[in-house]
Amino acid sequence: MKKVLIIFVLSCVSAYSVAQTPDTSGIYGERKDTLKATVFTGRRNDGISKVKPIRTEVISASGLCKMACCNLAESFENSASVTVGYSDAVTGARQIRLLGQSGIYTQMLDENRPVMRGISAPFGLNYIPGQWLESIQIAKGVTSVINGVESMTGQINMEHRKPTDETPLYVQASVMNDTKCDLNVISALQLDELATWSTVLFGHVDGNFKSMDMNGDGFMDDPRQLQFSLGNRWLYFGQDGVQVRFGVRALQDRRTGGTMSETSPNTWRADILNRNVNGYVKVGIPLNETNSQNIALVADYSYQNSQSDYGGRGNYDAYITNGFLTVPAIRRYYNAGQHSVFANLLYQNQENESHHFTLGISEMLDIYDESFGLGTAPASARPAVTRLSDTGIFGEYTFHSGEVFSAIVGLRGDLYNRGGFRFSPRLTLKYAPSEQWVLRANGGRGIRYSTPLVDNIGVLSTNKVLNGAYLSHPLEDSWTYGANVTWYLPFDDSGKTYISLDWFNTNFTEQMLVDYKSDGIDFYTLSENGGLSRTSNFQLDFSSELFKGFTATLTGRFTDARQTLRSQSDDVKPMTSRYKGVLNLQYATHLNKWIFDFTASVNGPCRVWDFMRGYKGMYKDGFSPVYPLLYAQVTKRFKGFDIYAGGENLTNYTQPDPIINPENILSEGFDASCVWGPLMGIRIYAGVRVTLWKKQ
Repeated sequence: MKKVLIIFVLSCVSAYSVAQTPDTSGIYGERKDTLKATVFTGRRNDGISKVKPIRTEVISASGLCKMACCNLAESFENSASVTVGYSDAVTGARQIRLLGQSGIYTQMLDENRPVMRGISAPFGLNYIPGQWLESIQIAKGVTSVINGVESMTGQINMEHRKPTDETPLYVQASVMNDTKCDLNVISALQLDELATWSTVLFGHVDGNFKSMDMNGDGFMDDPRQLQFSLGNRWLYFGQDGVQVRFGVRALQDRRTGGTMSETSPNTWRADILNRNVNGYVKVGIPLNETNSQNIALVADYSYQNSQSDYGGRGNYDAYITNGFLTVPAIRRYYNAGQHSVFANLLYQNQENESHHFTLGISEMLDIYDESFGLGTAPASARPAVTRLSDTGIFGEYTFHSGEVFSAIVGLRGDLYNRGGFRFSPRLTLKYAPSEQWVLRANGGRGIRYSTPLVDNIGVLSTNKVLNGAYLSHPLEDSWTYGANVTWYLPFDDSGKTYISLDWFNTNFTEQMLVDYKSDGIDFYTLSENGGLSRTSNFQLDFSSELFKGFTATLTGRFTDARQTLRSQSDDVKPMTSRYKGVLNLQYATHLNKWIFDFTASVNGPCRVWDFMRGYKGMYKDGFSPVYPLLYAQVTKRFKGFDIYAGGENLTNYTQPDPIINPENILSEGFDASCVWGPLMGIRIYAGVRVTLWKKQ
């Protein structure tokens, strides 16, 4: 691996003098699997997009630099729309919430290719380096039917740095006071004068050298971890308009969480090894000279392998004689492989600016090879091979009446091998009666296969008995609808000053439910249980450049989440925060030589599981406390490089006793999955970003 990294860096440096041309590829445009849009370079403004028909929040490359942003999971602290938390207190797995629902209901896209599905989802946010991205778009509600209907509450699309970037070499390195280090090396190369062929190479490594236990519970706050990732993307841009994009990526991540002590017989460990290989190709072919008609093919293959071992280590007999559970209940293995194939064939026609339609067929295939076992050896695992397929046919029509009104009507029919035929309509409306006002509405159906065990990976970090069909894969079904109104105040012509209000509602007609009790975790479907599962989400945003160089953004979100569970005393959905408020201030001096960022957030309470009430005198009212978070960063920019330093969680607030019964790791009461707040205290970091620009 060391030799590979050295060769990679040398190849980046050798490309310094290669010429470049602007990227006018349509495959990466407004709709990444088409040929219609141009990618514009330059500094973008964060905030709510004024032009997109659906309510979309944009985080640009400069926005990603406001935080340490070692990976995608750390890129949403300035957003109240997306809440990021831990799946448990030992593995470091991160999960997002959008519209009050788990991130499994948010479709994750890598330049409009579905990613982070199935067993890759629990750790997927940790595997996208923030410095590899040029922007993130967060769309609320149901979106286009072109990439399937798994976007039940929204869609997060990641735009990577392009092969035609003006940066033959980019290096970023950072270190934190908890010994976590991060290194990214990126190089964009053009291989001929006309940039017919161009490529971008990505390298990433991160890890920590020391375990920390800031709260004194005997468990690592963050697992010991080492991750390597390499990627390579190519663009062929023919003179006849044909465009081909393809790329590969491979990663390995090894992590160990659990008790600090490695020699005591009272030891609990979570040992996890994840490997992933991905490859994709996009082909766009114009059918006429004006490119008003074109066809596109998008194909993606991914293989994810996960090997994990959770539970107590040491002299089990000593604990069994003291009355604890038998060995098979306190040692868990989950080993799985997943082959995923996605293919999309599209035909597009746009005879004029008012009418545009897309027709297509798609195939999504997932093959899971899962082994889940209890006991002292993986041999006790029960193997299960599952094939999940979704064959879809769709059409989408877009009507534009200038810049005043637009409507997108999408219809899609899918044949599921484990659910039969399902029909999914979707509608998006946008109305801009003046330059200052934009009104949006959208709604439709969302459907996805459930993978209960990996969707709720935290259940492996407990000694509770799992009951029900946790290895089944039922189809989850929902309807989401909402509206947004944005008022751009007439203070300037930049569109940087606005007030935005939106409301979204999600209702599930079928869902896999997870119900925690003191001695077990039950899995059952909404149809088996009856009752309801819904969320209503309200959000208010204000943003303004108060004076030159100084920008303020204030966001508040309120969520009413309801879910009927057998073991809970009411229908308030557990472990979902009621509200969040975020204030972000940024000041940049002339020519951005100095940049100062400050973010403060207040995080509202969430209802805890009933069995947690009264634990160590906490949660007597059934809710977690309100807590603040503070972040700050200062950046000094020089010609060709930046240095920066900052701090996270400057209030030093951490969830008290995040692990239940840490002193009895072999008892059925041990539970490390009930996390609602920060696990790490104050973290200070420093870093450098070096950019080698193209010679003119």
